[in-house]
Order: sequence, then C-alpha cells, then structure tokens
Amino acid sequence: MVNLVWFRNDLRVEDNAVLKAALDTNHPVVGVYCFDPKHFEKDNWGFVKTEKYRAQFLIETVTNLRENLGKHNIPLYVYHDSPDTSIPALVEQLNIQTIFCQKEWTEEESAIQDAVKHKVQVKWIELYDQFLFHPDDIPFDSSQEIPQIFTQFRKKCEKLVNVRPVSMISETQEWETPIKNRTTIPTLEDLGLQSLTRDRRSAFPWKGGSDSARARLNSYFWETQKLAYYKKTRNGLVGVDYSSKFSPWLANGSISARQIYWEVKRFEKEVKKNQDTYWLIFELIWRDYFKYVSLKHGNAIFFQGGILEKEYDWHHNQAALRDWIDGKTPYDFVNANMIELRETGWMSNRGRQNVASYWAKELKQDWRIGAAYFESMLLDYDVHSNYGNWMYNA
Repeated sequence: MVNLVWFRNDLRVEDNAVLKAALDTNHPVVGVYCFDPKHFEKDNWGFVKTEKYRAQFLIETVTNLRENLGKHNIPLYVYHDSPDTSIPALVEQLNIQTIFCQKEWTEEESAIQDAVKHKVQVKWIELYDQFLFHPDDIPFDSSQEIPQIFTQFRKKCEKLVNVRPVSMISETQEWETPIKNRTTIPTLEDLGLQSLTRDRRSAFPWKGGSDSARARLNSYFWETQKLAYYKKTRNGLVGVDYSSKFSPWLANGSISARQIYWEVKRFEKEVKKNQDTYWLIFELIWRDYFKYVSLKHGNAIFFQGGILEKEYDWHHNQAALRDWIDGKTPYDFVNANMIELRETGWMSNRGRQNVASYWAKELKQDWRIGAAYFESMLLDYDVHSNYGNWMYNA
C-alpha cells in the first residue's frame, strides 16, 4: 500500500501536517506536484494568471522541496500537466491507495480536486494546514459564525486559542519505488513565460524554497534582530529590511505561520518582547482572518459587490488600466509603486493600499481587475489575502 501526498500550497517538509499524517501510517510515501498549464494561461481580464516572477519563485521552491524530501528518501514526481491527467496515471502506476492533501475550499482549487476525484478510486485524507489558528480550535461553532469585524475575531482567538506546536518528521524511508522517477521540473520557457533577470534594486532579492525562508527568518530575527523594530518600520517602502518579507514563502507554504509564530515567541523569551514583536503575530492573524472570510463566504469574495453585496457603479477603461500598469498616472507615488511591481514582482504593503485606493476609489474602476493584475504579478499572491484586501479596500 502506497500513500501519495499531493503538494499544492504546502511546499515544505518541516511542520507539514499532511506529510506527517501520510508517514505516520507506516506505509511508503511519494509526493507529486503539478505545474498546471491553466495557471499560466490568460485569465478573463487578459492577464497571465502566474507571471514570470512568481513562476520562477515556484520553480525554485519545488526544486528545494524535492531536495528536502530526497533527504528522507521520499520521491517527488513533478509534472507540467493538469492534475486530473497526471495524478490518475501515477495512482495507477504505483498502485496508490490513499491520497493525502491540504484542504482547500476556493473555487478553482476545489474544481481541480473534484476533477481528480472523479478519475480515481482511492481514499482521500484532507487536512487544514494553512492557518495559525486551526479551524478545530477557534471559538466559533462553525465558519458561518466568523465575525464580520476583524477585531472581534482577533480578540476572541487571542484569548481562547492555543497555537498548535510545530511538527517535525524524522523518518527516512527504506522503501524504493518500483518506477524510477524521471520527471523534470519545468523552466520558465517550458511554462510559456519570458526568462527572468532579477532587478538589483528589488526589495525582495531572495529565492524560493524552505531553505531560503529559514535563512530569511534567521537573518531578520537573530542576526539583525530587526524583529524588535517591526511595527516602527513595517510601512517602509525601500529596502530589504523595512518588513519581514515572509509573505511569498507563506503564500506557497514553504514556511508555516506556526513556524514564524513560535520563533517570535522564542525571540520574545530570549531577546525582547515589545509591541513590535507582537505586531508580526498581529499580521499573521490578519492573514488567518482573510482565510476564514473566504471559508465563510465562498465565491462571494470574487463577486463585484463583495461579501457586503455593495452596488457601486464600477467602470472598465482600458486606457486607464494601461496608465495604471505602466506608472503613468498623475501621482508619482502610485507610479513608483506600479513600476516596482512591474519590474520586480514586489510592492510594499503601504504601496498596495495606495495604488488599490487610487484604482478603485478615485478612478472607480472595477476592483476585480486590479486584484487579477496583482494575482498575475505578485510574488506573494495568496487568493484569500489578495481578494480579501482588494474587496476590503474597494
């Protein structure tokens, strides 16, 4: 009996509840990751869903994941194909009996999983593993009781929820797969994207993968101790250390919110505890909240009226869109941030709030177009935070 771990936005070995659950069965484990061609096609607005910046970061992340799984003798099969094509074939080749995966609930992720389920007759084990506060632990009877106001959610969770400990695996499999893993990780060109030359001015110069995430955490917390000034500097605009920059690794799951949380707690115990250290946890709770909002409201986070069903008169002006993207608006601040995004795949939190306000509130352009452009370009695109923040702002 062989277990298959389907990796998606949980691209790590450390603190991966899905991987640990598969290994705890004491059956052989293999992993799979699919570069789904749909993720590199144009969306309804004409943007490539995953542009070169996040695509390269993802390639680096999957490469690092394969290396780290290899240390435990767990092969990672990588396909540039739709999951509902590649996974059923792998299930048949290796006689897979159970598929383990991270629980997803947004529309596209659910649709592709349903497509795979339709083609394979196996046991499925799905685990929530992208939260700081686990859904089984939150002080609400169901997702429908999640408060509409963040502060209410935060205060109740902070008071009543214990963050679960980080889990580790130590096992190294003795098992050898009967089929040699000849799969290869695609290049940007394979994905139909342009080659990438990193801009030396980027505020995010790091590569993808858990090893890079861990190195950044060690640098920001322990080498420079910038964490002790986080709240004071987090709204900065230029440079690598004005904020933690953890979001790209959090977005694809090469580091977990729990790992960061418990490292903050260790820092508070060994170095300093202040409002700055708390504020990083505060931001992790905001991230959780947007996930719970989407869990509660489903596809409403993608609707023009949002979860409040507001009926505004939104516009769709192509010339305004080009000027916004190219940094040719009347505002230098908006322009600088939009050019930074175009050239590096990164933009500060303060920049994002301002360019979104200009697009949605001043120009009154359809906020979903702005959200889709961010989805295409951002290194740290996360469906819940991206659409939640845009909807909240608009």
